[in-house]
Amino acid sequence: MALYYSIFYILLEPVAGSMITPILLAGTAYSKHLTTVAAYPANQIAFGVFIFSWIAQFVGHGAFEGRAPALFENLHMALVTAPFFEWIELLFKLGYRPELEARMRKSVAEETAKVKAAKAAGKNGKAQ
Repeated sequence: MALYYSIFYILLEPVAGSMITPILLAGTAYSKHLTTVAAYPANQIAFGVFIFSWIAQFVGHGAFEGRAPALFENLHMALVTAPFFEWIELLFKLGYRPELEARMRKSVAEETAKVKAAKAAGKNGKAQ
């Protein structure tokens, strides 16, 4: 799975994808090691963190955004693209490719304006 994520991320943005690949592979190797050495506690802790994180995400989206998480709109986006989005956001904060950041922010602002205009006009944004 880490290899799939790595290849996909490298195709999206080669440098940023290459930078996160060792992190993904190291995390995968370490989790494999943990489940080999201490399967019961490692799996229990991982499951607990996973459930807590999803609950926190649902509460956060509901309380602060007033909407459902992207999970309900697009599963691939929620599970595959969103982690890379967070990685890119971190890189942007560290000064990575400011021209790309400006283009992305402009594009997001334009798309957000379109969605808001469609909602104001009574359309739900779905194909007619």
